[in-house]
Amino acid sequence: MTDPAPTAAPASPELLAEAVALATAAGDLTLRWFRTTGLEVETKADDTPVTAADRAAERHVREHLAAHHPGDGIIGEEEGTVEGSSGLRWVVDPIDGTYGFVHGVPLYSTLLAVLDDAGPLVGVIHLPALGETVYAGRGLGCFQRDRHGERPARVNDHPDTRGAAVMTSGIDHWPAGSLDRLHRLGAKVRTWGDGYGYALVATGRVEAMIDPEVSVWDLAPLPVVIEEAGGSFTTLDGRRDLWGGSGIASNGRIHHALLAAFD
Repeated sequence: MTDPAPTAAPASPELLAEAVALATAAGDLTLRWFRTTGLEVETKADDTPVTAADRAAERHVREHLAAHHPGDGIIGEEEGTVEGSSGLRWVVDPIDGTYGFVHGVPLYSTLLAVLDDAGPLVGVIHLPALGETVYAGRGLGCFQRDRHGERPARVNDHPDTRGAAVMTSGIDHWPAGSLDRLHRLGAKVRTWGDGYGYALVATGRVEAMIDPEVSVWDLAPLPVVIEEAGGSFTTLDGRRDLWGGSGIASNGRIHHALLAAFD
C-alpha cells in the first residue's frame, strides 16, 4: 500500500454502513461460543488458535459477499484469498484476539476492511462482547457506536511520550531493547491489545498501539480508522504498508518518538 493519491475517491456512506452491519453481524455470531464450556480449540500451522466461532464469523462474511458483491476479492484469515474483478477487496479477521477469546477475555474484535487501488477505503473494528464498534470511511470521518449512541471519534492531543499509554497485543515479538527505550521515554505499556488497542487510540482513550509482528488481516481496517480519527498509522519502520508485517498507531503527536524506539 502506498500513500493514497490526492485524487483518491472517498468512500460512499452506503458502503460504510454495509461494512459496519456485516462486521457487526459476523462478530455477534461469536457470542454463541464466548465463555461456553467445551469450546474446542485447534492449533493452526502457524501455532495460533482457531475455533468454530472464527470459522462461522468468516463464513458469514463470505456468504454475504458472494451474494451481494460477487466481483469483489476477499482476503480472510481462515479461508484464504479469492481474487476479484471489481477492483475492491474485502479483508476479514473474524476474531482478532482468539487467544483472549478462548480465555474468556471480552476484548477480542471482528475486523473488516474494504480496499481499493489507493489502499484502505473502509475499516471496521467491532467488539462484540463490549457492544462497541469503531469505524471509518475515507473522507467520511471516524465514528464510535456503543450503548451511549453514535458519535465522532477522535484521537487525543497528548503532546509527548511521558505518561503516554501505549498498548500492545503482547511483548513476545518486541525487538530487543525497544521496550526499555519506551520506558525511558516515560511511556506506560499495557497489553491485551489486538483490535481493541487500535479502537482505544481512535477514540482518544490511549495514545498509541504497537504490534511488531502481524498479518494483513490484523491491519487492514486500521489506517483509515486511525487517520480519519486524526492520528497516524505506519509500520515500525515508518512505511504505510499493509503487508509490512508490523503496525503502530498513535495520536500523531508522539509518532516519530515511538518510531525512534524501534530504530
